[in-house]
This record gives sequence, structure tokens and C-alpha cells, in this order.
Amino acid sequence: MFIAFFEALKAAGVPVSVREYLTLMEAMDKDVAGRQVDAFYYLARSCLVKDERHLDRFDQVFGKCFKGLEAIADEMGQAIPEEWLKKLAEKHLSDEEKRQIEALGGLDKLLETLKKRLEEQKGRHQGGSKWIGTAGTSPFGAYGYNPEGIRIGQDGNRNFRAVKVWDKREFRDLDDQVELGTRNIKVALRRLRKFARVGAPEELDLDGTIRETARQGYLDVRLRPERRNAVKVLLFLDIGGSMDWHIAQVEELFSAARSEFKHLEHFYFHNCVYESVWKSNVRRASERFPLFDVLHTFAHDYKLIFVGDASMSPYEITMSNGSVEHSNAEPGKVWLSRLLATYPKAAWLNPVPEAQWGYTESIRLVRHLMEDRMYPLTVHGLDAAMRELT
Repeated sequence: MFIAFFEALKAAGVPVSVREYLTLMEAMDKDVAGRQVDAFYYLARSCLVKDERHLDRFDQVFGKCFKGLEAIADEMGQAIPEEWLKKLAEKHLSDEEKRQIEALGGLDKLLETLKKRLEEQKGRHQGGSKWIGTAGTSPFGAYGYNPEGIRIGQDGNRNFRAVKVWDKREFRDLDDQVELGTRNIKVALRRLRKFARVGAPEELDLDGTIRETARQGYLDVRLRPERRNAVKVLLFLDIGGSMDWHIAQVEELFSAARSEFKHLEHFYFHNCVYESVWKSNVRRASERFPLFDVLHTFAHDYKLIFVGDASMSPYEITMSNGSVEHSNAEPGKVWLSRLLATYPKAAWLNPVPEAQWGYTESIRLVRHLMEDRMYPLTVHGLDAAMRELT
């Protein structure tokens, strides 16, 4: 089993060595992980992964090689996790019942009511319509339904109606080594090219060498800088939440962009840009870059490209404190406008089919702020976006 796991990691492009594999086997012999699946996962990851860029591929291979291992461990006597029992109590409402549940009347009212509930509530609650709990119609809690609620203690989205999420969520960096399913993406990106020879003279200038050799009467080797794409791109990538549905498509674009643009800087954001962004999802809580620093670091000639589904609560765009994950002093539209004012050549690539854009209020808002420079994440849309940026 472990040899097959080792070979699968190498086949997936994770650079593991025999020494690292033997280290893992030594730790297993000493029963470091015990019989805990999670402990074995972290032990294997610590021994075999040397670079954070490979964590995503390691997780994929681990899931395939050890699928069902957790179920076997449960059969060996482990107690059923309490979280599983809680989810069994989820309440499934009819469409008519959902329509009867009214929102509290806006984000400010929602936060004010939550503060009162926290002061009044003394214990755990389940299945109701008022207190913070699970499986009910209260605006606060998990595994229930409310048209505008605050999600607390729930694993992932269910109804996509929460206007705030008070849980720590882990996102993964996009893989820039994905083998492209189609070459058309790279071909479309090549429309945004401006070649120049800059840097150290390292490439043989054959014509210059022949010309100078003939003129001097002896061999005179001439070098020149490599011809590179001089276009500079600032790429902002929406990550997590509903963007999980589009990871494969966005990774193809990201991988193609890394190979096509020599001067490419990328940052991550969630739903809408605010006062800070990040470059590594593993360290997004501890290593953020103030957006003002980004605006003052990269020159105005950078081409600005957003990639995201623009699907969120309208509060996240239009209101202070509207972010789903933190309290933002200024609305998202303010920061988006600052970016557009600094980088006039800009485009937004949306993986949601264009025919569905009209059904989502937040997409309409972002498209208006972008002055209709939103394009579908298709070959045709990429081609139109690159023409816009040239």
C-alpha cells in the first residue's frame, strides 16, 4: 500500500525521494501516528512534501490511495463523530416554507440581532427559529435555512444564502503546473503580447555574428538579450466558496498565464477585493499584502485581470462591514474603483455562463463597476478580453 502511494505521488509530479519514504516508514514503525487517520495524513505530508505548491496534488493522491481507510477505522471501534449525528438532524424545508421565512431586514439589523442573541442565549439550541443553533430557520447557526443569515459552525455551503460566515475556512492555492486540456487558452492569451529584448545578452545573435565575423576577418561571436513578452499582468484570483466549482477551469487559465507572461504578479481574494489580498492560501491569515501597497508597487502600465464568478451577497460590494468573512471599513466597490483608476486597462473573466449573469444581482453590480468589461471564461471570451487589454 505504501509503495503504491509513493509511486502515485511521483507519477503526480510530487518530488518525493526514497530517503523521505524511508523516514515515513521509520515513523510508522515507531507508531508515531498511532491508528488515527488524520495523524497519519499529517505525518505523511510532513515527511513527503517539501514545497507548499505540492500540497494540493498530495491531497488528491492521498484521497485516492487511502479512500475508505477512515471507514475501516470506524469499524474497528471508534465512536461515530458528533458532527455526523448533528448533520442527521438537518431540516429540509419545502419551497413554500422557505418563502414564508422573512429576512430580518438588512445587514445592520442582522448583526444587531446576533449581538442580542449572544448576550441572551445560555446553552446549545437545535431546530428553532430564534436562537443560535442547528437545523432550524433561525438566521444564526448551521444546517438550517434562512434567506439572509450568518453561518456559524457549518462545513461548507448548502443554500448559498449566508451574508456572513463566522468560521475559519481553508482555501488552496491554484496549481500552476496543470496540463492544459486545450491549447486554445494559450493561443487566446498570446493576443496580449508585446515583444522586446531586455536583460543580459545570453542568446546567440547568429546574423550579428556572421556580419561582424565577415567585417573583422576573424570569429566575432555576438550575443543579444532573449526576446520576451514585455507585457506586464496583474492577476487577481477569486478563491474558495462558489469558486470551488470552477477550480479546474481556472487552474488551466492560471497555468497558461504563467507560461505566457514573463511579468505576471498574482494575488488571491475572496468574493470581492478589500483592503488586503494574499499570495498563499496556506498563509492567508498571517501574510497579507495591503492593497494600497499593491497600488503603489506596480506601475500603471500593468494590465489588470480579475478572475471570479462575482457571485456573492450585494452587501459585500455596496456596504461597509459587508464582507462575508471580516469587518471591512470600506465597501468592496471603493477598492475595486481604486484598482480600476490605477490600472485603466482592465478586464474581468467570469466562469459562470454568460446567459446566467442576469439572474445574480452581484454579477450585475460588478459588471457595472467594470464598465461592461466582463467576459465569460471561454475561448471566445478570452479572445475578446485580450483585445480589450491591448
